[in-house]
Amino acid sequence: MDISLQVKYINNARMRVDLMRGKFFLLLLIVSGCSAVPNVEQKPSFVVPLVWQADKKTFSDKITEQWLTQFADSKLSSLVNDALTHNYDLKVASVRINAVREQAVIEGAQRLPQLSALPNYQNQHDSQNGTTKGFDALFNLSWELDVWGRIRDSQQAAGQETSAVADDYQAARLSLAARTAQSYFELIEANLQVQVAEQSIKDRRVIADLVRGRFERGLTGGLDLRLVLTDLANAEASVASSRNQVQIITRRLEVLLGRYPSGQLQENAKLPTPPNALAASLPSELLTRRPDIIAAFNRILAADSRLSSAQKALLPRLTLTASGGTSSAALTELIDPRAVAWNVAMGLLQPIFTGGRLQAIIRLNEAQKEETINHYQSTALNAFREVEQALAAEQWLRAQEKALQEAVEQTEASRQLAVYSYGQGLIQILTLLDSYRSTFTAQSEHLAVHRQLLNNRINLYLALGGGV
Repeated sequence: MDISLQVKYINNARMRVDLMRGKFFLLLLIVSGCSAVPNVEQKPSFVVPLVWQADKKTFSDKITEQWLTQFADSKLSSLVNDALTHNYDLKVASVRINAVREQAVIEGAQRLPQLSALPNYQNQHDSQNGTTKGFDALFNLSWELDVWGRIRDSQQAAGQETSAVADDYQAARLSLAARTAQSYFELIEANLQVQVAEQSIKDRRVIADLVRGRFERGLTGGLDLRLVLTDLANAEASVASSRNQVQIITRRLEVLLGRYPSGQLQENAKLPTPPNALAASLPSELLTRRPDIIAAFNRILAADSRLSSAQKALLPRLTLTASGGTSSAALTELIDPRAVAWNVAMGLLQPIFTGGRLQAIIRLNEAQKEETINHYQSTALNAFREVEQALAAEQWLRAQEKALQEAVEQTEASRQLAVYSYGQGLIQILTLLDSYRSTFTAQSEHLAVHRQLLNNRINLYLALGGGV
């Protein structure tokens, strides 16, 4: 070959080598960019105040992890423990953790060599060669070398999703405990409402007998008797409504406990005294206490890892494959290592044109990551709203409960005075009936607000991420 041609050939080869080196270093830069630590912050985008706005006091102590004990009710604690043990929705959430944990194992399995064996036996017969029998022992080995960490990122995303689902389970567990406790208090209130309504009927029957006697003696007109009997019928209808409410709440509570909704659960206790004012800790602690907020943040991390894995799918894949085996007419000869034939190959797969599929997967994961970020912001903002709302509600409910307690005492005194005044002919029947209705309404509303105060305290425990 001519010297000039040889020099030209060598220069072209050097240029190709330099070009390959440049591509290799460019590839390293791309990989380093894809492998960067994700810039994900747990701090929400909105401003978090230093103290709760509904209660300007600054608390630094931790919320109790056993808020059930604050109500000093052993029956309540027993029912909540039964619900946490037997509730089927909670069992579904528990099984879901195992499912996503195994999914993480599936994703990580791609990082390890995949080996399969193909034993075979053949029995062939033809007219020329006669019968041919033989045993085959074949194997295939494949292994993608995760040079850029694509598979590792996918496995990491599955692990982070597992953590998020585990946090979902904790949130479901707290929610179940809260709903069980609130249903328990609602059942107590419903039974007490029945007792109040039944007592109101007894009182109205006394008045009906009084008016009927006066009517028979000609001391009052028929209108008074009709009004009293109408009021008595309305009171009886109120009892029926209260009893229906008892059976609805009872069956709902039984389902929470994992029991058949037979309506046989009885609860005739009194509503406990609301616990003292709660030290609600600092607002910033909410981000690290609430399981739903932690789950939302873990899903951001998982989405970021999936995005990184999708970006690395554009890079070359290095695979190692091997296959081999042996064949013999005698089964005992298959274990002879000298009869084994095998081959090993290493390949490089570089996606060039995929119809935009890989780029679309990247954009899809970018959109999903943005979705998880906004979901995290929404979850955190809603959590702060729940705490502020519960703190504010407790103040107003306590004031309302105190006022209604005073109303109960005043209406009871006015009812007794109205009965005496009507017997003396000093007031009309409508005034007497109105005093009975006012007494019943005040007692009923006081029970309802007392129960709301207890339920709101549970909402506050739940909103602050208190454990059970």
